[in-house]
Amino acid sequence: MEVELYVYDLSQGLARQMSQNFLGVQIDAVYHTALVLGGIEYFFGAGIQQTYPGATHHGRPMEVIPLGKTDLPIEIILEYLDSLRQVYTVESYDLFTHNCNNFTNDFAMFLLGKGIPDHITSLPQTVLNTPFGQMLKPQLDSAMRGITQAPVAPAAIPQSSGSSQAGQGNLNGVRDPHSSSISSFGHVNGDSELPTGQVHYATTLKKLDILLASARNSCAVIFFTSATCPPCKLVYPAYDELAAEAGNKAVLIKVDLSEAYEIGSRYQVRATPTFMSFLKGEKENEWVGASEGQLRGNVRMLIQMAHPPHPHKNLRLRTLQRRHRTVTYAKIPPLDKLMGKMGSRCTDPAVTALKDFIRIREASGASDAALPSLPTFTSLLNRSINDDPPDSLFPLVDLLRCALVDPRVSGFLAAEHAHSTVVAVLSKPQGLDENCPYSLRIVTLQLACNLFTSSILATQLLQDSTLCTPLLQLITSSLLDTAHPPVRVAAASLAFNMAAVNHVRRLDGKEDILSESSQVELLASLLETIANENESEDSVRGLLTAIGLLMYEAPRDGELVELCQALGAKESVVAKKTFSADLKDLVTEVEQVLA
Repeated sequence: MEVELYVYDLSQGLARQMSQNFLGVQIDAVYHTALVLGGIEYFFGAGIQQTYPGATHHGRPMEVIPLGKTDLPIEIILEYLDSLRQVYTVESYDLFTHNCNNFTNDFAMFLLGKGIPDHITSLPQTVLNTPFGQMLKPQLDSAMRGITQAPVAPAAIPQSSGSSQAGQGNLNGVRDPHSSSISSFGHVNGDSELPTGQVHYATTLKKLDILLASARNSCAVIFFTSATCPPCKLVYPAYDELAAEAGNKAVLIKVDLSEAYEIGSRYQVRATPTFMSFLKGEKENEWVGASEGQLRGNVRMLIQMAHPPHPHKNLRLRTLQRRHRTVTYAKIPPLDKLMGKMGSRCTDPAVTALKDFIRIREASGASDAALPSLPTFTSLLNRSINDDPPDSLFPLVDLLRCALVDPRVSGFLAAEHAHSTVVAVLSKPQGLDENCPYSLRIVTLQLACNLFTSSILATQLLQDSTLCTPLLQLITSSLLDTAHPPVRVAAASLAFNMAAVNHVRRLDGKEDILSESSQVELLASLLETIANENESEDSVRGLLTAIGLLMYEAPRDGELVELCQALGAKESVVAKKTFSADLKDLVTEVEQVLA
């Protein structure tokens, strides 16, 4: 997807004519910028906004700069934009310190690994460096708000062709234009994942067979209707609601017999409405009539037969049946002391820029902290990991840990090619093995926990083997560190984060994103450690919770259950009842899911 930078002049040429006389410096324009990709223009004004390219009140851009091409999926891009909403709010807009150009710079860095031209981002400081600019700053900011934060005309707001998919958010208060809710199966091929939560239409046997094949491991319903059947229309709303309710657990199909003659012939349908249900690829039931109650009851019973509720759902588990926020290590150390431990690296502009970003963000908030050049810092960090002594690495890693609490930083790492920085950082302790300094290992564990502040990166950490493998190795080796309880606590927290992200999927009725083999490897390390952990209550709490989240609603005939039986997991967990009175209830919950 091509990415372009639209550059506008808010002064309409006045800056070029008058800046030298008023400010003493020549300014060519008062820049407003936006990024255009996928036929949509994104910019920051009254929050993050969108429009058709060139359709804002600013008119046509004075310049269009091709920035490059991004291969990121639109779903990832929209999720990143959604994470920026907490940074780029309506109230946070400031003409000089937090403006449209800051937004496009951050967005471009995520999409392409580079920012927008420096002469645009440096313009506000150029103005503020003049006495007249400093004096007029409040008046200029106030006077320009009517221009910079004007609403987008309704006709210029891209409209969705259908309902927005879950999690894709919306901009300008309308549904996301990139979302797809095409109900006609003619737009889906056999290799594509079917849209869920909606009714699918089949007009040919081929389309119907593909739909039924997609439900061979679950269930499907065919609603035979016709254009001349008034009773059929009475249950259309209920059928749509059932499709939304079923989500990915069932495929609900509608066949209009006035168009699909060959389908009606195959199934010998004599009347409408007729319903046929299929369970695990076999016909299960057939009924005729427009009874909404019968329809709802039969479809819900079919889904329950295809997806019997897990026994754990019948338990009352205060901890294991709720969503958990991942553990984050957000504490900022004294930055000057941290810089003092870097040696010659402390004077590198990439390091000082990131330090200033962290300091300003901590003191004044994210909106006042302009994002530094992250590619420059990650390039330095990668060189340091390869070239510097292990003892001198931890300050750089710790600096990145502090920055990761900002979604712009974690989002950049999520989009980085081959995740080279994250892989290098996670793999370094394992490469050093027993020679890894304590300081480097613990800050690496804490940084790994902070990676989960990005929902994009959290999913990648569990799904992508290039990230998941070093993550699991880091946890396993760190849990074996008998000399340093804080290392085991941090490793247990990291294991908890992995388990918690996968656990949310189960609560939502979705497939695991952490592979079964990875879950087995993680669980084996946790069980081995908890059997021998008799020192740190925080470590035991983290281990117990991670074990419980991994085992809650785990497949009853899967490898996790077999592993627990082979390693005597229940006995190891029950033994911790006497470790601390504060852990007794948690031990009881984990014991129940292991039963």
